[in-house]
Amino acid sequence: MNASRLNARCGSPKIWLPIVLISSLCATCAQPGFAIALRGPRVHAQLAGALTTTSAPSSKSGQTQFIVRDSIGLPGLNLTCLLLGCNVLESIGDPTGQLFVVQNVGSLDPVTFLTQLLSAAGIVDAEPDQNVSTLGATVGAIPSYLTDKTPIWYYGAQVWEGYVIQTPNQIVNTTQTHSTFRVSGRGVTVAMIDTGIDPNNSILAPHLVNGYDFTRNTSGGSEMGDITQSTAGVIDGSTQTAQVNQSTAGVIDGSTQTAQVNQSTAGVIDGSTQTAQVNQSTAGVIDQGSAQVINQAKYSAFGHGTMTAGIVHLVAPRAQLMPLKAFGANGTGYASDVLRAIYYAVNHNAKVISMSFEFAGPSVELANAINYATISNVICVASAGNDGAMTIVYPSGLPNVIDVASTSNTNTPSSFSNYGTPPVWISAPGEAVMSTYPFNTYAVGWGTSFSTPFVSGTVALMANWNSGLLNQTSAAYALSHAQPIPESQYGFGVLDTYQAVQAWKSTSNPDLFDFNLDLF
Repeated sequence: MNASRLNARCGSPKIWLPIVLISSLCATCAQPGFAIALRGPRVHAQLAGALTTTSAPSSKSGQTQFIVRDSIGLPGLNLTCLLLGCNVLESIGDPTGQLFVVQNVGSLDPVTFLTQLLSAAGIVDAEPDQNVSTLGATVGAIPSYLTDKTPIWYYGAQVWEGYVIQTPNQIVNTTQTHSTFRVSGRGVTVAMIDTGIDPNNSILAPHLVNGYDFTRNTSGGSEMGDITQSTAGVIDGSTQTAQVNQSTAGVIDGSTQTAQVNQSTAGVIDGSTQTAQVNQSTAGVIDQGSAQVINQAKYSAFGHGTMTAGIVHLVAPRAQLMPLKAFGANGTGYASDVLRAIYYAVNHNAKVISMSFEFAGPSVELANAINYATISNVICVASAGNDGAMTIVYPSGLPNVIDVASTSNTNTPSSFSNYGTPPVWISAPGEAVMSTYPFNTYAVGWGTSFSTPFVSGTVALMANWNSGLLNQTSAAYALSHAQPIPESQYGFGVLDTYQAVQAWKSTSNPDLFDFNLDLF
């Protein structure tokens, strides 16, 4: 471990790029489709393992929206909107009660509206409610462990052996960590801000706590409401294989045939040993004996949240999972829903927030939400992104976030992974990662989306040992005890759960705090 580098990283903030709202809006107005949805230059967010798409969630599309902080609160903002011609859509849930989503419904163009809004009494800041979209890595060779269906018991649930013995899981040493330190995440809640989680998955269901669907404003956090059996490739004994979307492929009906589900995930479909890719959009096996291509962008990220949750469960199998659905099945969402999810996670006792998505532009209110989590001793973990470039994305580029790059199954940097500057904190396997998929199936994925939950699960293991002292700084320090690789731009190396928990154990004093050790 390079101590001087650790001190430098902990002692100075990452690069911050301020938002220039007016210039962003001017550039936005020149873009096609501005009347439909507000988009500034590079002000979108991305699920770090799914298909690029331009569609937006229908529940909020077609309007110009802003995230607004008003020091007077709702009464003051209502008065401002009465004067400017806007509606207050909802509160975002920050602890001060000052943050809202506002919709410009008057005759003012967005630049004039924002100028007058920022000059109104009580207005602290305002920024576009960014449309978020997805961008993924590309599926590689299908690994042999994906078709290892030997049933084994894993912490009270029957799973496929390939899920446990897969190469990425061996690289991060979870089995050794569980047995040596007798930790498995018991009593720790990990909030998953994603597309939701399949609540009927037999492996994950016993560990789900109540979450929330911010795309529909309903409790639960299921991703199954986005898709139906007749249109989503719910597999029922067919003999055809198909790609479901650009970044995922899944084990569909307990069989041995593999097929690409989307660009960054692949899996087993139905009863043969061939692999097949139909196209780069969305497809599925619909009925017995036939396959139908679902070439619709609205399913391009379906299963993403169930997969990231399954990786946290693999590392911390007794941790509780909180599904916070801020993205639709097409991988799109709004910045305001992400902010609402962060505040919800903190206020509902999550210890870890796992974020497998990226904003390509900075956001003042995103930084405020992350800071609120940090001072509440909630550890935030986020993906470094899949642009294959030396670039900063958000939230991973914020000072109080543990950012995660992707490495291969041979501990070399993934070609799609972002890296420095500054160097990301740590790397983790992000290629051919096998995880749970909706309909009690499995899939393998490529992308920093799937690297991030390995680290989130490891933080849950550390919190299992001693949650009282664990905060963002101490968690990052423990994680820096990793497997070194030559590429310094990829952080302290590849995640090693054993070294991380050992480092945390040696630097904390569990006798001073309540903690739970798992008894086997």
